[in-house]
Amino acid sequence: MLSQRMQNLNPYVPGEQPKDREYIKINANENPYPPSPKVVKAIEEFVHNNPNKLTVYPDPDSLQLHKDIADMLNATGGVLCRANIEGDKVTPDPKDKIPFTVTPDMIYTGNGSDEVLSFVFYAFFDSDRPLITPEHSYSFYPVYCGFYGIPRMPVSMNDDWTLKTSDMCELAVKNNSSIIFANPNAPTSLGLTRQEIKQMLDASPKDRVFVVDEAYCDFGGESAIPLLKDYKNLLIVRTFSKSFCGAGLRSGFIVANPELVNAVTTVKNSLNHFPMDAITQVASCAAVKDAAYYAECAKKVVATRTDFIEFLKNKGWQVNDSQTNFVFIRKDGVDGKKAYEYIKQQGILVRRFDTKGIEEYLRITIGTDEQMAKLKSIMENL
Repeated sequence: MLSQRMQNLNPYVPGEQPKDREYIKINANENPYPPSPKVVKAIEEFVHNNPNKLTVYPDPDSLQLHKDIADMLNATGGVLCRANIEGDKVTPDPKDKIPFTVTPDMIYTGNGSDEVLSFVFYAFFDSDRPLITPEHSYSFYPVYCGFYGIPRMPVSMNDDWTLKTSDMCELAVKNNSSIIFANPNAPTSLGLTRQEIKQMLDASPKDRVFVVDEAYCDFGGESAIPLLKDYKNLLIVRTFSKSFCGAGLRSGFIVANPELVNAVTTVKNSLNHFPMDAITQVASCAAVKDAAYYAECAKKVVATRTDFIEFLKNKGWQVNDSQTNFVFIRKDGVDGKKAYEYIKQQGILVRRFDTKGIEEYLRITIGTDEQMAKLKSIMENL
């Protein structure tokens, strides 16, 4: 009864969602802080004052949200943890300042970055040539390749978990292929500089879309947004799930030149004309309008991450200098699976992958100072 397509699917496996007991949950790269009070207020007022709007379809193009996202990016430079906070206003760090004005027609929004990525895969990647990805990156990339019948060509990584950028570009040129990777990367937590991304763009096919997934950029990466001025084939994917404390909102977006945005919009309109519900649009608008709150949250995550990395190094763990809201760690003599199970027994969920090559590593999301203090006490015994 099942189609051949269905039988060939290998679905994504998310971080464990516990149902049997209460855990400290630092296994899914969620933000430990609540959304801005202004977001909560916006949702309450919308539902209370406009219940009739729940009976009609929402704006299919999320035009107000596109404007508000563009304004936020111009104000922050696309990296919240380095943004300067002055009361309820923010200004970008000089290294992040975008040398042009991001406009609403450069934005596309959808139900979380996963849906956005799905539409990107459909719009720009073909079944007659391989998609170039790092061997270890966001594990939804191979899932979408299987879903859409796109061949994938993974490129091994350096021993220090950095990307083999030259190898990726050479394969892209040889096959006239697109490239996609997360920057900073998951689960390795390391990022390329903007100059390194520029070098990749220069060395890659100009007629193929080049995708940078910036889900974690707000925690210390360098955004590629300033490169959009000179590279029309560059497409950047972002999410509200991490730095905007909104994994439950299901809100994500693209930043790209209008031609690419229009292509993804065509895909959306061929599947679901109304992808973002009215409440999510209201909440997302309120979030990006309060960038100062979220910049402060990002700064707190970075400070806690710095302290936790110092603790790990002092205890003999191998840990990358993360640019994300998580750390990627292992320790000689410590079995990754047993460590995961031991930590879980103590009431904390972290992430471990069965993927060959990283099975001895743990990926630990940065929680609050109190949550990380409890984890430290547990790891003292590992």
